[in-house]
Amino acid sequence: MYPNLYYAVKDLFGIEPWRGLRFFNSFGFFVAISFILAAVTLSWELRRKSGLGLLHYEEEKLTVGRPATGAELLTNFLLGFLLGYKFIGAFTSSSPLAANPSDYIFSLEGSWPLGIGVGLLFAGLKWWEKNKQKLAKPEERTIRIWPQDRVGDLLIYAAIFGFLGAKIFHNLENWNDLVKDPIGSLLSFSGLTFYGGLICAAAAIAFYARKHRINFWHLSDAVAPGLMLAYAVGRLGCQVSGDGDWGIINSAYVATPDAKVAPARGNDFTAALEANRGFYEHQFDSLSGVHHAYFHSNALPTWMVAYTYPHNVINEGVHIQDCAGQYCSYLPLPVFPTPLYETIVGLLLFAFLWGIRKRISTPGVLFGIYLIVNGLERFFVEKIRINTKYNIFGFHPTQAEIISFLLVVGGIAMIVYFRKQARVAV
Repeated sequence: MYPNLYYAVKDLFGIEPWRGLRFFNSFGFFVAISFILAAVTLSWELRRKSGLGLLHYEEEKLTVGRPATGAELLTNFLLGFLLGYKFIGAFTSSSPLAANPSDYIFSLEGSWPLGIGVGLLFAGLKWWEKNKQKLAKPEERTIRIWPQDRVGDLLIYAAIFGFLGAKIFHNLENWNDLVKDPIGSLLSFSGLTFYGGLICAAAAIAFYARKHRINFWHLSDAVAPGLMLAYAVGRLGCQVSGDGDWGIINSAYVATPDAKVAPARGNDFTAALEANRGFYEHQFDSLSGVHHAYFHSNALPTWMVAYTYPHNVINEGVHIQDCAGQYCSYLPLPVFPTPLYETIVGLLLFAFLWGIRKRISTPGVLFGIYLIVNGLERFFVEKIRINTKYNIFGFHPTQAEIISFLLVVGGIAMIVYFRKQARVAV
């Protein structure tokens, strides 16, 4: 596991990297890549739909040729100061807090010289840019902005509201942890629920599309393949960092003291469970409540069916033998690496959606298909994932299973409705 890029560079290249690389969380790194890939595929699809005449431009008026205002200079200075004081300063900081990125980010530690220097640089660049374009008399011009030109704005809306929604839904799903440590739960970089992010981001983007007169259903169809691709890459980040989003125990294997995996013999599994009673009783209340399934395979590599997540980013489990440092934990019994499964299935579903996108002409149908396949994928993987279960009329679904079910039903309803509307229009 690589909790952040510092450990990845150190392990892969055998060198002592910059301490500041600790601030580049592995999960966040893959999330950033997933957003970029989603933005690229969305831009391609919006451009294609604009070329077919399905989407149209919006005219906006702006004033060109005026010098930078005091507010613009101040805003750029503050952004530059924050970047220099906190993030660039992290590479040079000798503070003990720098060993833990979350502690450092939410502290008052930072580099004043770098903050002021980068702030002045940002303000100076803004002044230079505006001064270069300055006219003797500012002019008002009308420009055409196509939907594909707004992908950057859409990305920002999706990132902000998606993160907030993911965090809110995660804390609702893990209410006991929130009650025990509300500040830590809300400010922690770990603990995100995909569906919470999807719901809140969709609401924000719907508002943005309505404001700028972009057909929401054409936009939804355009973003569907990219959402599937982003999900697959994001889950890869969960796997690489070991953020706790793993499956139930595979009782066909046991873990060794150095965090490796070995086949279970005789009563090995029971003995390992008893030896780690304190850990599992804390997690499941009792040993009888431990979720596990037996699956042994000679056809697949062991790490595909049983994994201990050594050096995981949330320090879950027990201490690795002869390990020193911040991330020295592994799971005392190997689990199913469900993020890896979701990455594989997600990439296949992306290929499927990308392959059929040009064959579907009715707006909203492709997004309905996306909701169905995404819901089915998540519903079935929940069968081997550890999640909080609810008691609803004798049934015990997880939050993700409930939302997955609603997505599948909603997707089917959308397809039926939009196809019926298309027939009526003809």
